[in-house]
Amino acid sequence: MKIKYLARSITVAAAVATLGFSSLVSAGVTDQDILNDATTTGDVVSYGLGPQGQRYSPLKIVNTKNVKSLSPIWSFSFGGEKQRGQESQPLIKDGVMYVTASYSRIYAVDIATGEEIWQYDARLPDGIMPCCDVVNRGAALYGDLVIFGTLDAKLVALDIKTGKPIWRKTVGDYQAGYSMTAAPLIVKGKVITGVSGGEFGIVGKVEARDAKTGEMIWSRPTVEGHMGYLNGKENGITGGKAGKTWPGDMWKTGGAATWLGGTYDPEVDLLFFGTGNPAPWNSHLRPGDNLYSASRLAINPDTGKIVWHFQTTPHDGWDFDGVNELVSFNYKQGGKTIQAAATADRNGFFYVLDRTNGKFIRGLPFIKEMTWAKGLNKDGTPIFDEAMRPGNPATTGTDGKKGKSVFAVPSFLGGKNWMPMAYSQDTGYFYVPSNEWGMDIWNEPVNYKKGAAYLGSGFTIKPIFEDHIGSLKAIDPVSGTVKWEFKNNAPLWGGVLATAGNLVFMGNPEGYLMAFDAKTGEVLYKFNTGSGIVSSPITWDKDGEQYVTIVSGWGGAIPLWGGEVAKRIKNLNQGGSVWTFKIPKN
Repeated sequence: MKIKYLARSITVAAAVATLGFSSLVSAGVTDQDILNDATTTGDVVSYGLGPQGQRYSPLKIVNTKNVKSLSPIWSFSFGGEKQRGQESQPLIKDGVMYVTASYSRIYAVDIATGEEIWQYDARLPDGIMPCCDVVNRGAALYGDLVIFGTLDAKLVALDIKTGKPIWRKTVGDYQAGYSMTAAPLIVKGKVITGVSGGEFGIVGKVEARDAKTGEMIWSRPTVEGHMGYLNGKENGITGGKAGKTWPGDMWKTGGAATWLGGTYDPEVDLLFFGTGNPAPWNSHLRPGDNLYSASRLAINPDTGKIVWHFQTTPHDGWDFDGVNELVSFNYKQGGKTIQAAATADRNGFFYVLDRTNGKFIRGLPFIKEMTWAKGLNKDGTPIFDEAMRPGNPATTGTDGKKGKSVFAVPSFLGGKNWMPMAYSQDTGYFYVPSNEWGMDIWNEPVNYKKGAAYLGSGFTIKPIFEDHIGSLKAIDPVSGTVKWEFKNNAPLWGGVLATAGNLVFMGNPEGYLMAFDAKTGEVLYKFNTGSGIVSSPITWDKDGEQYVTIVSGWGGAIPLWGGEVAKRIKNLNQGGSVWTFKIPKN
């Protein structure tokens, strides 16, 4: 652990010194502050701009008429040689920005000047095993604490004013492949977390701790057969018992990592967490649905009990996961209010569910040229094209070491990966950052070994179209149609923000912060930040002015796993900085 007190920023506008922000005194973040985060525009105290994760702001000071005048006012550098992917969503409270960075670092920054107040560097051991870059996606605020996860599977709470550690808890064994990259979720005084590590045969779980002390309240494994706990006592086996949807002892190293974190809907009082791929990738080694992998889980926040589940890819054989965020929203139909939730899955389908019970309402493919499935059944389960499942090495390979290869669309990096979508309460559309790509994929023999990759598959990712891979799509969840599309040459890997100013903000790997007309998709603004953007933008207001902030720094999974896609990104430069914008008064 290392704490620094430094000033490291570039003030782009001289007038920034006279912005008149209030003194940097924290009043403490409450449960009500978090529940109100979607409507209180002077701060951002939760990942997703509210626990439901809609990423919508009612601000409209910046709008379609004046967004072209948006200008940077300061840029803050993370410094050092620790660049890599910067996927963080910043938080704002009482004039201070809290932003995480690669290699499990976090900074407190004065939002008036961009000057550093404090910095905390986690002391990471040798041998950490993050599958998909050394990223961190954000922190949580509660009381006088700022809480975030580290790559060695620790959960750390820091004093919000000084950055000094208050408590630190081990969430998993990093030597077995556990790590943490997602932003924690605060619900009813509890800090709710998941884990990463599905490529190493870990067992996924969702856990709740007392946010003030870090003490465990409940733990719920996400693989059938494992015991849950509440207040230190046994609280039921996940799925009732082992072996129902897994063969033999495969459930003991079943994956289903909860690596993207979750959302919470206070209307139905449920947590929503997605689960990752079953382990290993080679599906012929584990016949069955392999619950609760590749699923959305609704969990009681008080007890950790699973209330309902919806599995998007039973018996996943393509690493499609099911971790992508489930976002709550309501709509009217037949004079009734439908309490729905939507998710855009790695497998290329967009789903609308009844969030009270997990029942399927409707779905549609949001990527083109899909090969692995022919469509969805009435209950939302996929209609598999079994010819597009990678072959069993024992029966389809020539040497028993490599099974039949297939070209699957989308690739395992997904029609949509981790990058969060946004929902506009004005248009009623979801804005989904997606990618059009496929992969050659084949299976190989594999055995579990602690701390070793547990895949049993090989792959090469390839583009589908010459003119683009990335695609931002506006999807109407009620009609089940795509309303507009923006095509991007490089894959999209950052999140989206919608505002009442009829705007949608997003960054791209080419380095541009962009603003779109929310109704038409017209590009109204772009500014190059000097490095690829793979983070999620935020907005807030102060003294009648609206600000937009985004983190810049190219990296993430694509440079590591990109295959032939790497040709399109080979000239993109790494970085590590935070940019804040507003419209000048003059």
